Amino acid sequence: MERRDVLRLSAVAGVTGALTLGRVSFADAAPTDGRPGGGPGEQTRRVTGHLPTGSPDFVYLPVEVPGGVREIAVAYRYDKPTVPEGTAGNACDIGIFDERGTGLGGAGFRGWSGGARTEFFLRADEATPGYLPGPVNPGTWHIALGPYTVAPQGLSYDVTITLKYGPQGQTPAPVHPPERARGRGRAWYRGDSHLHSVHSDGKRTPSEIAALARAAGLDFINTSEHNTTSAHRAWEGLWGDDLLILTGEEVTTRNGHVVAMGTDPEVFIDWRYRARDNAFGKYARAIRRAGGLVIPAHPHATCIGCNWKFGLNEADAVEVWNGPYTPDDEVTLAEWDNTLVAHVQGRADWLPAVGHSDAHRDPDVVGLPQTAVLADDLSRRALQNGIRAGRVWIAESSKVDLAFSVTGERGEHAGIGERLAVSRTAKVTARLTVSGTPGCTVSFVTDQGRLYSTALPPSGDGTVSWQTTPDYAAYIRAEVRHPSTTPGLPGPMAAMTNPVFLGRWG
Repeated sequence: MERRDVLRLSAVAGVTGALTLGRVSFADAAPTDGRPGGGPGEQTRRVTGHLPTGSPDFVYLPVEVPGGVREIAVAYRYDKPTVPEGTAGNACDIGIFDERGTGLGGAGFRGWSGGARTEFFLRADEATPGYLPGPVNPGTWHIALGPYTVAPQGLSYDVTITLKYGPQGQTPAPVHPPERARGRGRAWYRGDSHLHSVHSDGKRTPSEIAALARAAGLDFINTSEHNTTSAHRAWEGLWGDDLLILTGEEVTTRNGHVVAMGTDPEVFIDWRYRARDNAFGKYARAIRRAGGLVIPAHPHATCIGCNWKFGLNEADAVEVWNGPYTPDDEVTLAEWDNTLVAHVQGRADWLPAVGHSDAHRDPDVVGLPQTAVLADDLSRRALQNGIRAGRVWIAESSKVDLAFSVTGERGEHAGIGERLAVSRTAKVTARLTVSGTPGCTVSFVTDQGRLYSTALPPSGDGTVSWQTTPDYAAYIRAEVRHPSTTPGLPGPMAAMTNPVFLGRWG
């Protein structure tokens, strides 16, 4: 049975608005018996419609699911007409909410694939990656369409819903990664907390990612699928004493993405709001209540909807380096560096910098870059405490190693993320020891900018020292860069540290 859709506008609490379509009912026909148009114990409905430009962010298609349904399967497609150069074409995401509703907070959330796949199913014992297995209870379910961009001609969609009848299966008890691995006690642990698998728009399986993480010399990773927690239960047998796997989410809004790092397993964080809705603070607090860190991702990325519009007041750290180092990372780095003076003056806590690969598929490199965290052990809490404290440096690979500190005339010492509390006129010495960076240059960066640079030996191994005072440099951080490849910009980053703050300010 096919139906041309009727659109109706309805308000959704906490967001600007959403379209709700006419209900799809299966009550007026019995399951088919194998004749064309269906299979034994199946019913199918097809819905077509058209969305104009300027449609709300989410369009809900209510589906009345009767009792006795074992599986719900959905397939969709939409047109992609030619558009003028410089104009966005059609792109439409999809997901589903069960009988508990579409309210913000996600009580009814059952899965999201964005634009990564054109069909999905779910039932009690199994579901398509990106979706949560569980019973198909009777009631009003909602297929969620997300018209990300709409061409000037509008967007025509075609959704097919199939209900399969039969006894419900058993939902397996989820098995989640442990929060602690053996580790090495207090040490520097390397990790990559922004990764994608087949559970969102990545092409790699969890087992492939775990193998690549080990090959990259990582000690920990974090699951960060777009707007779904389905991967939290997909890592059984893949962790070990050598690899800690944290559960999280990349909360992918229309005004920027945020990595929820190390949230409790199965805790879903909603994404259906924009900066204008003044809702992000609520969901940032939800991330923290679930034991996670709030880390804005690629704040100046060029993809539609990727620019970070929510401000940094709710952040615990910021991703200044995302994948291979590019000019948008340079912009983010400069913006982050500009915030450090507020901490020097005692006006604000400072925001540590981290780096992640955001790897999706070949040839994306897991662990490019990677974040090294000084933590008391290899556990969720210890790693998060290390990041919050800024005991962090970032490198392009495990081949890079470094140590950075600042010392005073009387033996005072401060490491990465710490403060050297000496008088403003005291002489202090910054020292960076680095290896694995052939052809690179070391720079010391302060609140005045880059004040000292020198080339490393051809081997890329060496120690560089520089002397200053807190009066001259309120903080010092180190950068190790390759030769410039873009006129007017410094070279791509090989490694960088968070700052050491100097003096008694505030």
